[in-house]
Amino acid sequence: MRLLTFTHNNSEPRLGVRTDDQILDIHHAATIEGESNFPTSMKQLLAGGAESMSRVRHLNAKALNEFNKFEGAWLNKTSIRYLAPITDADKFLCVGKNYRQHLEELQRTALIKEIPEEPTGFIKLNSCLVGHEAIVKKPEGIVRLDYEPELVFVMGKRALGVKKADAFAYVAGVTILNDLTCRDLQQREVASGSRFWTAKNIPGFGPLGPEIITMDEIADPYNLWMTCSVNGEERMRVNTVDQIWKLPDIIEHFSRFIPIEPGDMFSTGAPGGVAVGKPNAAELFLKPGDVVECAIEGIASLKTTIV
Repeated sequence: MRLLTFTHNNSEPRLGVRTDDQILDIHHAATIEGESNFPTSMKQLLAGGAESMSRVRHLNAKALNEFNKFEGAWLNKTSIRYLAPITDADKFLCVGKNYRQHLEELQRTALIKEIPEEPTGFIKLNSCLVGHEAIVKKPEGIVRLDYEPELVFVMGKRALGVKKADAFAYVAGVTILNDLTCRDLQQREVASGSRFWTAKNIPGFGPLGPEIITMDEIADPYNLWMTCSVNGEERMRVNTVDQIWKLPDIIEHFSRFIPIEPGDMFSTGAPGGVAVGKPNAAELFLKPGDVVECAIEGIASLKTTIV
């Protein structure tokens, strides 16, 4: 199932299920069906657990089978504006330094000093998140704007003290992050020892989506090809098997003392192949007019335009 958050004709944020090119407005469909107390945000939906997800699956199946009855709840995907699938997560934890090739790039460019011995991370702020097909402004004075396609796991239930063997039972699905990074700021922050990472939290620097793909559609999360292209030219293609710390390691590590809530997200790091690691980096950094597509190959693609 493909779950998304969107607006239509400047509406308040809505929940949707995508089937091919059609989006089912879940709340509108629930109203047609006479259902009450339906979740109105993705976080609410996920917090409702298996019962809420089952209600959505049932409603979507019924709307597909009785299209005429639910005609008013169906929208073409070209008529909506995508938002980040979750706009109000309690925690969006980004695991850093998690692909060996990317670590080598960062060491060569002095953006890290040493390879960590356990998962490390930083917080991605909700205020920087935007959706699929967003237009992102390159800040004035910034020269080295880089792209980072990342696989994101979305939590489906509360996790505290979870062991590796049980980790995937707590996951609702996956989505994609383009962890846009201002290398100018990042280099200064590394030099100063800052852990806030302004370089990754500028408004617009968190394209996320286009949707949450539930885990039943993901045969193996550690055999996925993450790709990134700029203006149609492929810049990287790396398999998620190359991650140093897999999701079970990440959940066990971060849930030791801190409860991870439904709707919280873990981004699992940038693969090797970013612009800053290339000899011709100056030519590759993002410029106004560039269209960036980050993808889980064959499954989903997230598009962003730089202005």
